[in-house]
Amino acid sequence: MAGKGNGGVQTLEAGNVYFFYRPRVETEDPETLGDVQRLFLVLAPDGERRFRLLPVGQKHLGEPEAKGRDKFWAFVQTVGPNPDDMLEPLGEERYETETRGERRQPSSRPAGEGRYRILRHGDHTHFVYALELPERPRDVQEELTLADEASYIISVKNPEEPSPKTAGLPEKHQPDYPKKLQDVFRGRKFAELEPPDFLDVEGTELVLISAAGDVEDELGVTLDTGDESRRSADMFRELHLEAEQHPVRPLFEGRWA
Repeated sequence: MAGKGNGGVQTLEAGNVYFFYRPRVETEDPETLGDVQRLFLVLAPDGERRFRLLPVGQKHLGEPEAKGRDKFWAFVQTVGPNPDDMLEPLGEERYETETRGERRQPSSRPAGEGRYRILRHGDHTHFVYALELPERPRDVQEELTLADEASYIISVKNPEEPSPKTAGLPEKHQPDYPKKLQDVFRGRKFAELEPPDFLDVEGTELVLISAAGDVEDELGVTLDTGDESRRSADMFRELHLEAEQHPVRPLFEGRWA
């Protein structure tokens, strides 16, 4: 989807966004952010049978009101037409260790559902979202920094440029872009997320910088959210989420347990 917005803002892509968090190993009932191992996003663009799983490099998003000061990264782990392929890495895992025997990694919990857009604004691009579920952010969302809505300036890292030793994906996981995408960088370390086709290449690394907590006030754009409920939630219809495997209380009530 592409279209013009207000004040020269252009929508490059729109769709549904789903937020999940994974508890730490052997932590069946997380109670605080300290019990969380990782945060994930799933992006499902409108009008296409395609899903993308993006782990976030920290346990929470950047504070949207900390304009230009809060930064975090994410990368594209999985892309495909089958929603089950997105949920598989978020499921329960069991594995053996030499010192502690069998260890259990609990399944991820859904923490939010909403709408997103990728926008061109002047010489940069934004990732913006607005939540539909839960009805209002509570304990879980506050600790994960999932606001009612948020805007982040988003950039793509050039895989041909070196990363700091403590950051970035290993070389074997770096994306292999077709020429038309690699040319977008023009030798720069980062490029705007235009086209959004970068998100369809596994290994794509993204940097997001806080821009605003009010998308309409900042960009003149209103996200097309709707009233969702347990019966109508897209998470069940589109992702085939099973509540028995992924506890949904955080999604509907905003509570840890």
